Amino acid sequence: MHEGKFVVSGFADEISSDLETQLDTLDELGIDRLDLRSVDGTGVLDFSDEQVARVRSALGERGVEVSAIGSPIGKVGIGDEFEPHFERFETALERAEQFDADYVRLFSYYIPDGDDPADHRSEVIRRMRRKADRAADEDVVLLHENEKDIYGDTPGRCRDILTTVDSDSLGAIFDPANFLEIGVDPYPDALLDVVEYVEQLHIKDARKGERGGIEPAGEGDGSIPAVLAALGRRGFRGPASLEPHLAEAGENGGLPGPEAYEVATAALRDCLDEAGVRYE
Repeated sequence: MHEGKFVVSGFADEISSDLETQLDTLDELGIDRLDLRSVDGTGVLDFSDEQVARVRSALGERGVEVSAIGSPIGKVGIGDEFEPHFERFETALERAEQFDADYVRLFSYYIPDGDDPADHRSEVIRRMRRKADRAADEDVVLLHENEKDIYGDTPGRCRDILTTVDSDSLGAIFDPANFLEIGVDPYPDALLDVVEYVEQLHIKDARKGERGGIEPAGEGDGSIPAVLAALGRRGFRGPASLEPHLAEAGENGGLPGPEAYEVATAALRDCLDEAGVRYE
């Protein structure tokens, strides 16, 4: 068994929409990685060529690496036309190349209200497999997030996607708060279903069965130190990414500001220390 090592990262657009403020705050907090979701209110997939060049330059000057492209791919209805969405997915792969990111975050489609998710399983799997096959061509790993109200919101359906697609180019993001918001215990229940596929964590906490009551790591029901310790024992080596949501999130991410981000960072490091795992 190999000792793991966690890398502290985070969605910097939750600090500010302004790139310089994002980078200043990360520097003050000793964080040299970020999950790239939006800058100046523009989502990463909608960056112009000029924005791509400016963000790349700023990151390079500050020595900040991109842990993952925080794309919204798959956060659309399963009944929506696929080909235009697949073209947008191609942009996500392009962003991964432009920002030297190993991972692209994605989702597994909203299911119509009142429908049995099982009725849409085959189409979800078809779409996820096609994207994983395409990502393999580009040597990019897609990470499925257990967002509430999508097909893969429960541990069982997350596992179904991962085992059925069965691709080295498709892994899992483990988000304890998202499981809590649908009434599922992240540890040990959810983690046992997907643990061998987890390549990234999104760090926020919540109360079981409550939606929207996001709290700093360790202050809710997420058992986050236990999750970190369990993954550490398995040799996990990847991003633990702050997604604090300590204020109401907008379309491209919440803006709780530098002070709240500092609180969230300290809470994560306290959990990492409690878990007794290595991190940087």
